[in-house]
Amino acid sequence: MEKSSSNETQTLTSKKELLDCTEGEDCKENGLLVKNPKSALQLVEDGNKVHPSQGEKGEAGQISNGYSVVQNPVPCNGIGDGEDVQCMAPAAATTTSTTCGVEAQPQLLELEERETWSKKMDFLLSVIGYAVDLGNVWRFPYICYQNGGGAFLIPYTIMAIFGGIPLFYMELALGQYHRNGCISIWRKICPIFKGIGFTICIIAFYIASYYNTIMAWALYYLISSFTSELPWTSCKNAWNTGNCTNYFTNASITWTPYSISPAEEFYTRQVLQVQRSKGLDDLGGISWQLTLCLLLIFTIVYFSIWKGVKTSGKVVWVTATFPYIILFILLIRGATLPGAWRGVVFYLKPDWQKLLATEVWVDAAAQIFFSLGPGFGVLLAFASYNKFHNNCYQDALITSTVNCMTSFVSGFVIFTVLGYMAEMRNEEVSEVAKDTGPSLLFITYAEAIANMPASTFFAIIFFLMLLTLGLDSTFAGLEGVITAVLDEFPHVWGKRREWFVLGLIITCFLGSLTTLTFGGAYVVKLFEEYATGPAVLTVVFLESIAVAWFYGINQFCSDMKEMLGFTPGWYWRLCWVAISPIFLLFIICSFMSSPPDLRLFDYNYPYWTTIVGYCIGTSSVICIPIYMAYRLIITPGTFKERILKSITPETATEIPFGDIRMNAV
Repeated sequence: MEKSSSNETQTLTSKKELLDCTEGEDCKENGLLVKNPKSALQLVEDGNKVHPSQGEKGEAGQISNGYSVVQNPVPCNGIGDGEDVQCMAPAAATTTSTTCGVEAQPQLLELEERETWSKKMDFLLSVIGYAVDLGNVWRFPYICYQNGGGAFLIPYTIMAIFGGIPLFYMELALGQYHRNGCISIWRKICPIFKGIGFTICIIAFYIASYYNTIMAWALYYLISSFTSELPWTSCKNAWNTGNCTNYFTNASITWTPYSISPAEEFYTRQVLQVQRSKGLDDLGGISWQLTLCLLLIFTIVYFSIWKGVKTSGKVVWVTATFPYIILFILLIRGATLPGAWRGVVFYLKPDWQKLLATEVWVDAAAQIFFSLGPGFGVLLAFASYNKFHNNCYQDALITSTVNCMTSFVSGFVIFTVLGYMAEMRNEEVSEVAKDTGPSLLFITYAEAIANMPASTFFAIIFFLMLLTLGLDSTFAGLEGVITAVLDEFPHVWGKRREWFVLGLIITCFLGSLTTLTFGGAYVVKLFEEYATGPAVLTVVFLESIAVAWFYGINQFCSDMKEMLGFTPGWYWRLCWVAISPIFLLFIICSFMSSPPDLRLFDYNYPYWTTIVGYCIGTSSVICIPIYMAYRLIITPGTFKERILKSITPETATEIPFGDIRMNAV
């Protein structure tokens, strides 16, 4: 409390302009805020007027949308008559009784102590770095050409406008207003849904257990690139087989259905070593090379996030901007390659008949949702470190637009190279573009780079780009968990952040061991399809229902008016209440009705892996009904009273009001 008091006093005394105290104003003496009972209600912060409060129309002491000043009824002592007293230039004033001194300090809560972003750009780059990840580079181009090329942009845009962006905006607003992580925030919204927060934390652990392994593959490639001749350019290595065909070095060689490129054999037989595993029932040993790569990845992650957003906000200036520089370089290089136009035509040529297929709309909805990334707790965490009156509406539009445009431009980067590959193989682009997911990057694109002039340079910057794309997404995912736990258990971990982050990193590393085995790629594919997709969709569906229907759309919009100075229009309300939940339910039902038929390389996943996949997905979502049951059991009263108490916010949301603290009443 000594530290807290010191900070509060310092805040009150740090204003640049001090005016002589006159009657009807709030005054400050000895660094403590004094209230004049005759003062009128006004809402002014840092000299800038915010929107008129509803308190002008209501009872005295009420401040906009049911908020009142947290006051201690004990009157001030020691305010000498006739003393020269000063008060702050425009500050919050109320009609409540006078308080000051030590008695009022316990009522000043911890909002001023919460860490904030050093700069607005730190926040924007962190959100962009989180949203723009490896999926933008490999998933969107593949989904686009698979579902009608240019025609796919129509359902993609519609799903972004009515589903993805409203959910993205909602999470930013919730985090910024309530200033809590994904667990404790539910005490202020709808306590019975608190299990959503625990579900998000488990999902984040699953993601960290396989997503960073993909970055370990990229790091292995990066290290292997520091040679005069890239190792995946020839068939003369120890890991190559008789089917290895290097058509780049010999134009007379014919590509057959049995041909395997040196890039594919390097990826499967040297990096992953899948030939030493029989499948999920026999994963084989652990690759020590990938283990060391992953250890280095987690070490970088730890020292980037261990101190909080003050340090990670600086790191993203590199990790979020560097990929755009490289994408621009690769785009220029790809456009100058022979046959590049074939790839662009294949990428954008519209197939209007595809728009009649339901799966195209499902893919569009899933792509925009997983690209923007609501439901992972990250947007809540990042926005909670914003200043209260930050314009998160503008932030949501900027970052979501940048994310969608990055996906679109990435398609040109990928397909110009695929057109070049088709030209070299004398095949159709559709035959070259069979690889999906990581294989598109680690086989097809790596092979194209290897046969360009200055191949070593382009290989180094390309895999550096993949690393930076993955790193800031990992920073964000783990920060969502860290913020949630520290806000939920501040007395335990509040001053031990470094130790908690270290424990979390070690846990994620140990959880990744199965993905480091010779059959680890099969595990990555299983987790990617089942551990995150349906679970996150369920989380955001319930989140949107809880906010719009239990917390109340009118209350949510009033909160946003309190924070931003304007009320969201009918379009946003309609999306939050009906369209976005329907959008999510549509994707969930589509997934549940037709689970993915998994296949990787020459391995067909057995039927029992589908059951295992659903069990993994359910293991996180099960936290939601378990906590609901627990909440109803521990709440006293009749069943109806328990329900009402469980859906009623139990904790006031503190909001800044000039230099005093406000609580919901």
